[in-house]
Amino acid sequence: MIAEPNSVANLPNHKNAGQHPTEINTCNGTSSLASSPTVCVSKICSGQSPNLTDQILGERKQETAGGEEENGIHEEVVSESTVQNGSCLRNGNVKTFRGKRKIREQCENRRRHPSDGRRPNQPQNGEVVEAVTLFEVVIMGKSAMQSVVDDWIEAYKSDRDVALLDLINFFIQCSGCQGMVTAEMFQSSQNCDVMQKMTETFDEATGLQYKKFMAYPWILTVTWPVDMDDKDYPLVKAGPYWKKFRTNFCDFTSVLVQQCQFSILYDNYLMDTIISLLSGLAESMVRAFRHTSTLAAMKLLTALVNLIVSIDVSKHNLERLYEVEKSRPTGKRTNTRLDQLEKKKKEYEQKHLDIENMMNAIFKGTFLQRYRDIIPEIRAICIEEIACWMTTYPDRFLTDSYLKYIGWMLYDKQPDVRLKCLQGLQGIFGQKALGCKMDLFTCRFKDRLVSMTLDRDHEVAVQAMKLLMLMSHLIIQEIEIEAFSKSNAKWEPNSSQLRALIDFFLESEVKLHSHVTYLVDSLWDWAPSLLKDWEYMTALLLGNADSHEQALTDAHERVLIEIILATVREAAEFHPPVGRGGTRRILSSREKKIQVEDCTRITEHFIVVLPQLLAKYSVDTEKVTNLLHIPQYFDLELCSAELLDKHLDTFLSEIKAVVNKHSYTDVLNACARVYATLCGEDGSGHKKVGLARDELVDELVHTLNQCLDTFWDEGGGFRAEKEGIHHICLTLRRITAFHHAHDLTRWNLYDTLAKLLGFEVEQNALPVQVLWPAFQCAYSALLWQLSSALETTSSKESILALRTHLKQYCHICTCYLSHRSRKLREKAFMILCDLLMIVSHQGLSDGLIECVEYLPSSSLQSKLLFFVEDHVFAEEPKEFRVLTGEEVKKMEEQKLDALQQKRCLLAAYCKLIVHNVVEMTAAAEIYKHYMRTYNDFGDIIKETLSRTRQNDKIQSAKTLILCLQQLFQKHARSQDNSNSINSIDSSFNNIKELARRFALTFGWDQVKSRESVAMIHKDGIEFAFQGIGALEGKSLPPNLNFLLILSEFSNKLLKPDKRLVYSYLLRYTSEPALCKEEFVYSLEWYRTSLLASDEDESSIISSISEWPSDRTPCKKNLSEGSCAKTSHTEMANTPSHAHCPSDLPSLAQNSRKRLKSHDSCHQEYPSGPERLKRKYSIPDGVMVENTVEVLAEEADIDVVGADQET
Repeated sequence: MIAEPNSVANLPNHKNAGQHPTEINTCNGTSSLASSPTVCVSKICSGQSPNLTDQILGERKQETAGGEEENGIHEEVVSESTVQNGSCLRNGNVKTFRGKRKIREQCENRRRHPSDGRRPNQPQNGEVVEAVTLFEVVIMGKSAMQSVVDDWIEAYKSDRDVALLDLINFFIQCSGCQGMVTAEMFQSSQNCDVMQKMTETFDEATGLQYKKFMAYPWILTVTWPVDMDDKDYPLVKAGPYWKKFRTNFCDFTSVLVQQCQFSILYDNYLMDTIISLLSGLAESMVRAFRHTSTLAAMKLLTALVNLIVSIDVSKHNLERLYEVEKSRPTGKRTNTRLDQLEKKKKEYEQKHLDIENMMNAIFKGTFLQRYRDIIPEIRAICIEEIACWMTTYPDRFLTDSYLKYIGWMLYDKQPDVRLKCLQGLQGIFGQKALGCKMDLFTCRFKDRLVSMTLDRDHEVAVQAMKLLMLMSHLIIQEIEIEAFSKSNAKWEPNSSQLRALIDFFLESEVKLHSHVTYLVDSLWDWAPSLLKDWEYMTALLLGNADSHEQALTDAHERVLIEIILATVREAAEFHPPVGRGGTRRILSSREKKIQVEDCTRITEHFIVVLPQLLAKYSVDTEKVTNLLHIPQYFDLELCSAELLDKHLDTFLSEIKAVVNKHSYTDVLNACARVYATLCGEDGSGHKKVGLARDELVDELVHTLNQCLDTFWDEGGGFRAEKEGIHHICLTLRRITAFHHAHDLTRWNLYDTLAKLLGFEVEQNALPVQVLWPAFQCAYSALLWQLSSALETTSSKESILALRTHLKQYCHICTCYLSHRSRKLREKAFMILCDLLMIVSHQGLSDGLIECVEYLPSSSLQSKLLFFVEDHVFAEEPKEFRVLTGEEVKKMEEQKLDALQQKRCLLAAYCKLIVHNVVEMTAAAEIYKHYMRTYNDFGDIIKETLSRTRQNDKIQSAKTLILCLQQLFQKHARSQDNSNSINSIDSSFNNIKELARRFALTFGWDQVKSRESVAMIHKDGIEFAFQGIGALEGKSLPPNLNFLLILSEFSNKLLKPDKRLVYSYLLRYTSEPALCKEEFVYSLEWYRTSLLASDEDESSIISSISEWPSDRTPCKKNLSEGSCAKTSHTEMANTPSHAHCPSDLPSLAQNSRKRLKSHDSCHQEYPSGPERLKRKYSIPDGVMVENTVEVLAEEADIDVVGADQET
């Protein structure tokens, strides 16, 4: 167990502790020596420039925290004091009440008038020169930091006491304190108790806080008002301005040491004062003092470390020069030269010793006190800097006595501190020479480092994993070097790591996944040398590696080829795979340079090696396919012309051999893409590639024509043997693959293929393996013709020929929808849907629309819909037989493939609906299956519903209600048109649940869906009372129970729209036959859904109560089951037009008005189940339409046009 650090003394021993005291007066920019043993007060926190006063100065609130757990520091906050520009306080004893009151008054005055700023110096040559302090220079971001420090050094040489007070002023101001600082000379440790003076006190009478500490040769007292405290000080202020200040502050400390190294750094006065000052401030209970002084001390120590390293280098060079001079013969050796070198060497040794003492003082006085501070920012500063010291000066700091501090802080509670530890260790293990010295540290803290990969902070876990990768890489290299040194073989640095990566993937492929791309991406930032070592990877595949290495198995070769492809893709695209990295970002200049270099390496290396690999693995389909994907990332412009001419012919000949040897679609498509990549999109590629492609296509087309001419008989039939059919099939596959990627229009393949497909329509005699590639190739030929017509100006004859070809091919596809092969039927449907999308009015120019536009007829739309019903939604028969485990697994895979194919078919048809290629009402047949097929196709149907609603809200609403109406009619026919309601009827409940799901798709924004929902209620009410006039009151309308389904949409109505819909409903409720029990249940339910708001209901009831009371009401008591019937005489008084349906939108006026209030006539209305028991009375002989008009006038809402006006 590594011991914890011991406490050390706060101040170093000084040689001049007993010197005669002097008094320094720096008031008003002057300095003088006084005879008094005590000193005057120096006001050191002068103001800032007026434009920065408001940014730099701010009131600060007192913050007092509890004692620290580990170092006993009580947390307080920096007090803010105002800028002091008045005359100095001559009395050095600030303990008197008068002195305290004067300081208090001055602070208050500066607080009220912070804009006074700096006070100008004495006039010079008639001009007033404004004083500029070091703090102002740093905070304003002066670029010439070195010149500022040089000016201060000159001032120090002139009067070191005044210059040191300016420097003390700088550090105090950087802490955010603009209070007073008094200085008294330290005479002798025998006459005063120094330790008693190092205190912080608070005076309740004046509200002032004091900080007294030693900055040799003075004892400084900082005074500031407590009530001006605030948590804000320069180092923690937000914004780019204060971040720049932090950088400038650190730079100032480094430049100060750098510029003082040749003059005043070793005078035993400057550094003693600075170290005493920073050590004293670092022990303060005020957070700002501790934070600022710790940062300054750590940066000061970093600058000293850099300085001592440079001194050691100079000393080492001097020693070598001394040895050379000393080794000369006696006659040529100069003693004077040796004496000078000896003197210089001693000077370097003395400087080294002085800097060592300074470093020890800072480390013991500041680091040991603050690396466990209660503030995590202070702890992070200490850890960050000690890691920097270890990498810069490892001979001194890279030892266990210093490494233990980083190890301890790995257990810190704050993630920022743990992160600094890991980043520091990465810098150490990143250097091989330093990582070899970390054995004891690794042994002691390896368990902690491994556990940090599961840290709850994501960034800490990532950095811990990166650190472990660096450590493992270093360890593996050492093991490999040792093993290869024993075997006297050539050492390949990536050999074992690459094999380990392949083995890891093969082991995880069974349990996890088989995505090499994500494995490569996870290692891309931390193993680029391994992943980009394509030379060694291809050497392993070709067997050119060292003979002592074990040969790769077939599985290892497969994985290695996949790794090569993934690394090439990542290097060329410089973008992570799907699911990682988000959107594509803009590359920096450095990343673009790396990308260009990698593409050049890929092109130059694989143009040579890839033909050899293709020749070796030409039989293996999977390996050849992956290898053929690599040329997609070639950039022939970056490749040298000499290399390209030498190896391009060999490469093209190997690809041609692969085309002639393989018949698999993936391999052929990959070969076609290679030709397309090397030719270029606009044909600007290498000419050799285009010539080689044309030559290959000529051979394939000639072979196809010969085969077809041979097998067409004299009567126009087709006769072929099995071998001949196979030969035709292979040739068609190769031509189809090339026609996908290349424009082969000049070979006029469409006429030949159309003749072949048309023969199958008439004779139905060709095998499927011939028809399948012919179907795809003809489709590609049409697309290339259409693309050429869009991009170039074509003649009218060519456009008319294209139109003829399109109609002919659509007719062929329509005929193939009933082909005997299901695979061919589905392919014809997919091609037909895509072709209808392309040749519709979407994306075509005006001149081309008239010629090639082809919209499906009604019969074709019916065939497409029937195909979807039969191939997507039809239930497949279940097989009842015992299956083995392999058969079950195979069957599950087949089901997944079939489901994917069905989803593609449905998505293709829904695309036609969304883009108005087929009528939107066709979607009603799709929506019927929403509930039953929700798990398989629910997302596609919901997206279709959403897109159609965006296109046309009213028509989409009509499609929904049409779907429900058709389902209801089907249910009614199954119930023999009975109006009775069975609560356990699953069919009716399914329709009701479907309506509820449809209602949920409207979301929470009722205003946005106002038109659609109103149209649903209007069409639903008209459908429910359909045929009510022809029945003449003898029986109920057959669709009355549809109101129960329609009630699911009531909660999507706005309150005024509910009243309007209810008024529209009243037009149909005056028939005597409508008082039967079954109807009243449906009507009561729908009424209740509309009258869900007490306000609306009471308004309607109050309107009805104003009608004449001598009318006989039609009442219904659900509990008694009786109904008073209306006489025919009363019915005769009702105008006939009251029974006729009318449009809901016509009830409202065109202009929208504010809804009138009816609070005066509101009545209480029961809610919940009691509403079903309420009696509604409709006076006889009164025209209901008049009441409707009154209610519509009161509502005064334009339901249909609401969204447009909004």
